[in-house]
Order: sequence, then structure tokens, then C-alpha cells
Amino acid sequence: MSFTNGLSTDEAYEMITKNLQETLNGQIIREVLEKKEKALSLYWGTAPTGKVHCGYLVPMTKLAHFLKAGCEVTVLLADLHAFLDNMKAPLEVVNHRATYYEHCIKAILRSINVPIEKLKFVVGSSYQLSAEYTMDIFRLSNKVSQNDAKRAGADVVKQVSNPLLSGLIYPLMQALDEEFLKVDAQFGGVDQRKIFVLAEENLPGLGYKKRAHMMNPMVPGLTQGGKMSASDPNSKIDILEEPKAVKKKINTAFCAPGNVEDNGLLSFIQYVIQPIQELKSDKNGFFEFFIDRPEKFGGALTYTSFEQMKQDFKEEKLSPPDLKIGVTDAINDLLAPIIKELKANEKFMEASEKGYPEPVAQKTKKVKQPKNKGTFYPGASKTDSTLSEVTDKVAEKLEESKI
Repeated sequence: MSFTNGLSTDEAYEMITKNLQETLNGQIIREVLEKKEKALSLYWGTAPTGKVHCGYLVPMTKLAHFLKAGCEVTVLLADLHAFLDNMKAPLEVVNHRATYYEHCIKAILRSINVPIEKLKFVVGSSYQLSAEYTMDIFRLSNKVSQNDAKRAGADVVKQVSNPLLSGLIYPLMQALDEEFLKVDAQFGGVDQRKIFVLAEENLPGLGYKKRAHMMNPMVPGLTQGGKMSASDPNSKIDILEEPKAVKKKINTAFCAPGNVEDNGLLSFIQYVIQPIQELKSDKNGFFEFFIDRPEKFGGALTYTSFEQMKQDFKEEKLSPPDLKIGVTDAINDLLAPIIKELKANEKFMEASEKGYPEPVAQKTKKVKQPKNKGTFYPGASKTDSTLSEVTDKVAEKLEESKI
């Protein structure tokens, strides 16, 4: 029986680690693949806070690679983590968001033709409230200092001037999750690195084995600097974004001529569009990027090499407006089947409505301004007259200064 879908150990390892920015303890992954006793088990966790956006397509392509290599993949819908992250939402609202995330992830993977039979979803609170887990939190808190916990969560937990204690518990829980989910490896963004190191350094002290950790790069947002983030609406494109809204956001995205280092659009092509094209075509290295450029600017373009396109942009042979045309069309093509599936899903629409309710506009009473009655009305005080005289004198001085 093959646990790697017919791939050799080297082929499976290459598929599993493809496009990653970094892998810690990769030998653990190799050992599981070489023993051929079971499928490699791993998990990816996500805290259901803001709405799913296009940045999530980066880890989705990796989940696709893992499944293609025969891995058993668990998606942890970390509801308690979302609750602990500076109280971004009440727990009852987070529960609806977890359902929202599950439907989004399934729809994304189906849209790129990835079989999800080996994909398992687990809600964090289903085991994180157990006595055993709670005791391990206490045990781990006896090993990890306040500074270490704060440093581990610095790139993940929302940072505020007066942080809550919950922000220190968050990284401890994430470290323990890999033991309670019984996996060989954990996968996440490179922003999770400090939490991964915390787990590697401290779990063996509790008698638990060390795991491998895999990290995908963070795709820059549409604004200059920073990652694509749910907390910054201008930096990201939601999974349900309509074509006109996509076009508007891409047109205003930061894209300086010749700048290939801080370019969210090129990064999106490299880490989302090309991997998805490879998965759909089942051809390694396949790339076809069409730019519907107007005839007056040279006509349509088709690139079959990302590196060539990147070089052309660097040398300013490819302009920012043309790149934006191609990215807009590519994103709308990717989102169309996802939007169609989700909008036809009643459970998803209900979860969306309850998890992200529209803010209710508060009605405020108009403050009544006192009328200026002048100074010669019955009952006017001497102070009123004096104030009026002073005001008149100031006005006269101002008029004189204009002459």
C-alpha cells in the first residue's frame, strides 16, 4: 500500500516542501516517508477572525500539495484562539465564523480540482477544554517565561499598548495543539516561526516528541508594506469580492514601475496563480498568464514564464497598468467558481450573516444650538452687553487690518 499516492520518497518530499520559505526538522518528514508505515500527518490552523481573503489561497495551494503527496491533513478551526486574540469577537460569533471558514476552504480546494477525502476539520474547543489539555497549559506555563510567550506571539497576536493575558496563552495553546492532534508536522505562515520554535524547545520537556514545521511566505498586501490582512480592508481582496470591486482594488494597489521586491501583485502571481495553474494542469512548471492589453499600447500579451514576466517588469518593458489588467482578470477567474458555489450554499450564507453581521447605524439626536438673541432683549445681562461690545470692537480691528 502506498502512502504517497505512488510518488517516491524524494518526489513526495519535494511536493510537500515545494514553494515553502522554510522547513524546520525536515528529517522528521523524511523519516515518516521512508518508513512507509503510515501517511505523513500534519495540521494547519487558522483562527476564524476576519473574512477569508485571497491571501488564504497561498496556504490552500500547499494543502493541495500535501493531499497530492498522500498526506493526512487536519484543518484546525481555532475558535478559542480567535476568542483569545484580543477579544476580536464573542465566542458565539466565532462559532459561526468557524463554519464560514470550513465552507470557504472546501470551496477553494474544490475549485482547483483537489480531492478532499483525506482532509479533516477539527474545531479547537472540541478538545481544548478538556481537563488533560488544561493541565498541560499549566505545565507548559511553568516552563515558558512571560517574555518568551510574548515574543512567540508577537507576529501573530494583535499587539496593543496594554495587552491582555490571553495573548500569552495563545502561543502555548498552539504549541500543544500538535500533540493533541497527534500529527508529525505543523504548517503555517512564516509569521508563525517563533511559536514553532517555542513548541520545539518546550514540548520535549513535557514528554512529547518534537515535530517538523513548514512555513509558507507571506504574500504582501495591496498597499505598500505589510502582509495581506483581514484587519486592513485596503490590503486584501475577499473571497466573495465582486469583479468590479476587484478591479477597483487592483487599480489602486501599490505597484511602482520596475519594483519587483515590494510588489504584492507579482508575489500573488508567483505563490497563488502559478501553483494553481500547475495543480489544474497537473504539469510541473506550467505557466500561462494572459494580459488583455489594449491595441493602442501594443496589443494582448501572453507570458509562459513567470521569471520572464518578472524580468520584463523589472526592466520596465511591462508597465504597472498592464500587469494590473492581467492580475484583475486572473483573480476574477479564480474567484468565479468559488463565489458561485458559496452563494448557492444556504448553510454558508447563514454562517456569513451571523458571523459577520452588518453594523447597525446608531441614530443620534441632533444637538439643539442656542439662538443668538442679541444683547437688547428683555432680561439681557450686563455681561451680555459687554461681551457684544468686545466682539464688535474685535470685528472693527479686523476690518482695519484688511485696509
